[in-house]
Amino acid sequence: MDLQAQLQLEHSKGNCQLIVDWIGHSQQRFDKLFTLFLTGGYRITQRAAWPVSYCVEAHPALISKHIGKLLTFIRKPGQHPAVRRNGVRLLQHVTVPEAYQGELMDACFDFVATPGEPVAIKAFALTILGNLAAGYPEIIPEIRVLIEDQLPHQTPAFTSRAGKLLRQWDKIR
Repeated sequence: MDLQAQLQLEHSKGNCQLIVDWIGHSQQRFDKLFTLFLTGGYRITQRAAWPVSYCVEAHPALISKHIGKLLTFIRKPGQHPAVRRNGVRLLQHVTVPEAYQGELMDACFDFVATPGEPVAIKAFALTILGNLAAGYPEIIPEIRVLIEDQLPHQTPAFTSRAGKLLRQWDKIR
């Protein structure tokens, strides 16, 4: 399959699934898609983001060697929200190596705290922070403050995700 041509064809759920099915668990095929995601230009990057996230959701190990590049890419100023959204979405499903956990934590705190950041990105970032809090319980108070600061200005999606985290931590106490 010519991935670039396939991505240019259309931006649809069907096309996304066709690409995801073709890649399967192949690291070599995923690497080609990920390279297009990083270097394909505005439209190709945007269209590759969706199948990248679905591939990783199905086969989390595919992203392992690309975590550092992904973190740098989704934090790049001016990045399209679809790129950040799918990048953060897929990171919910993987165990991030310890070497990148601090950078990921910082990125997620920034995404949640940034006014105007799309709510899906904030919600996915909260889930990642919740996952990281299992290994770094000392960040829970900081996440609580961030959630409490954001709640009055957020949508039901954010409120729901935040509420789940807070209830989970209240049970631990």
